[in-house]
Amino acid sequence: MNALLICSGGFDSVTLAYRLASENALGGLLSFDYGQRHKKEIDAARLCAERLQVPHLVMDISHIGAQLSGSALTDDIDVPHGHYSEDNMKLTVVPNRNAIMLTIAFGVAASRGFNAVALAVHGGDHFIYPDCRPDFIRLFAEMQQQALDGVANVGLFAPYVNTDKTEIARDAARFKVPVAETWSCYEGGEQHCGRCGTCVERIEAMALAGVDDPTSYQDTEFWQAAVAKVRS
Repeated sequence: MNALLICSGGFDSVTLAYRLASENALGGLLSFDYGQRHKKEIDAARLCAERLQVPHLVMDISHIGAQLSGSALTDDIDVPHGHYSEDNMKLTVVPNRNAIMLTIAFGVAASRGFNAVALAVHGGDHFIYPDCRPDFIRLFAEMQQQALDGVANVGLFAPYVNTDKTEIARDAARFKVPVAETWSCYEGGEQHCGRCGTCVERIEAMALAGVDDPTSYQDTEFWQAAVAKVRS
């Protein structure tokens, strides 16, 4: 496999990058500027590409993102705090984001000779994000087979789609991912907030996996109350 990985610069996609690199299957990284407030994640993706010595392509689709209004990631809306299992996390949905990114990625992969597009969606995303669910991944892969029929043979590699983020945390330890160099927080400040959904999920996953988390958080206690709330 020679995969083009959609890499945000977050914990999940960077871990998948290191996993693919360990198998000599990573051909390059593709990141997107869609107008997200946490755009600094792209810098983390760039650093990942440098560390792994693979090409890094950044696509500016902010003009498209500007039309996908109503999300706390792109609009002037407060980023919700808490666990991903809470309904208020739907404010972080950017409609069709993965579908748009994957469509572009498959075109780039076909044009540049990659035989797979890799994506680090996982089971923890299913509740909130419809374009992270197994059915979407399966059907999108089938659709691309038709879209590129006779043009290129590009598969879709999403190894975490049926697992949770705890498995990603285990892989991060297994493949010696420099976790502190990844960026997940939706707030996009100088430091991970420790309170938004992606921060809570990140801390929880590492705790469940028994993996040390070197990330610096503004709030190191909030996640426990957030997790307890959804489990009660």
